[in-house]
Amino acid sequence: MTPAGSSARETTIELDEEVPLVRITREFDAPPAKVFRAHVDPDLVVRWLGPRGLDMRIDHYDCRTGGSYRYIHSDGHGEYAFHGSFHEVRPDDVIVQTFTYEGMPDGVSLDRMVFTDLGDGRTRLTSTSLVDSFADRDAFVASGMEVGITEGYERLDEVLAD
Repeated sequence: MTPAGSSARETTIELDEEVPLVRITREFDAPPAKVFRAHVDPDLVVRWLGPRGLDMRIDHYDCRTGGSYRYIHSDGHGEYAFHGSFHEVRPDDVIVQTFTYEGMPDGVSLDRMVFTDLGDGRTRLTSTSLVDSFADRDAFVASGMEVGITEGYERLDEVLAD
């Protein structure tokens, strides 16, 4: 895939040819500690995660090694719930978690987010999502993931600017 979105910052979504993996890369004009906090603080997560036009509520969000989460996006067409477990959380450095869309409960991904300090108050976020098969990966990509990620990161830019 090619860069997504038209914001000042480019979101790159790459599909690995060797393993069923999606790699998403995005740079932010904020230091790693601030970008990391926006991923672990539920009061901030609810402000940016997902596409515009969806409301979000958090059932629970315990972002620590061994913790778990569940949240629900909703619009006029219905509700879309997601859940997972946090396997490793290292402040300002990495989050490893599982991710499941409850509408497809057998489709779980293992996600790893790495927060890289670029200096000058900037961060590169690299997220990899590994799924069971290429068919699952392609369905994940076809689900509208690109819009949700691109708009979510644009919303994250707004949160980070506060």
